[in-house]
Amino acid sequence: MDTKKTVLITGVLGGIGSQLAKTFKENNYRVVGLDIVDQETQHCDVFIKFDLHKYCTDGSYKKEMEELFDREIPELFLLINNAAVQILSSVGEVKLEDWNHTLNVNLTGPLMLSQFFLPKLEKSIGSIINIASIHQQLTKKRFVAYATSKSALVGLTKAMSVDLQGRVRVNAISPAAIDTQMLRDGFDNDEAKVQLLNEIHPSQRIGKPQEVSQLALLLAEDKLGFINGANLKIDGGISNVLKDLD
Repeated sequence: MDTKKTVLITGVLGGIGSQLAKTFKENNYRVVGLDIVDQETQHCDVFIKFDLHKYCTDGSYKKEMEELFDREIPELFLLINNAAVQILSSVGEVKLEDWNHTLNVNLTGPLMLSQFFLPKLEKSIGSIINIASIHQQLTKKRFVAYATSKSALVGLTKAMSVDLQGRVRVNAISPAAIDTQMLRDGFDNDEAKVQLLNEIHPSQRIGKPQEVSQLALLLAEDKLGFINGANLKIDGGISNVLKDLD
């Protein structure tokens, strides 16, 4: 009999998502990964191509995917809502379709997946981990939609933990800069800019994907079962920095 616990990870092919899959697989979990991109991955026991925005907007697609989930995921111990989109625009230029897309993927999707998998999570005495962002607290220009969605995701985490009391734990992790290819692409792969980013953190470096995944693993296990409704920052101390004028 297979005694492995099952974890479902959205956005599994990204820098943090792939490390989450690797860490949980190494710790004897059955890993089911979802991503909008169809690509080979060695860290998933089951991979399902999945469009989270379409799941929120197309009723027939939602029904089709939920039937597939029931077949492929008969039991679930942990849901990690990791998938996200980041569409940059200022208040004056943000498009309604981009705003709605951002909220669907980063906020509504996590709620709907949590709702669907709730009976299985409750049966396994499992939990939900929402991957938020430092942008839920500190943000920059043109991150209007993204920062709003991540702030709301932390609010959803707290509300769900209260609403589901005694049934399923719900927590959030808010990473700051994590060394992924997506981050480096955002700096045009300019090593000097990445080095400057390292230096402005009190830790003198940015984070590693495996640090996020190890924190998620700790949150998932019963040893820390009293942590519920929390938003755990993993930010190298950057949220404590007040920069003076040079």
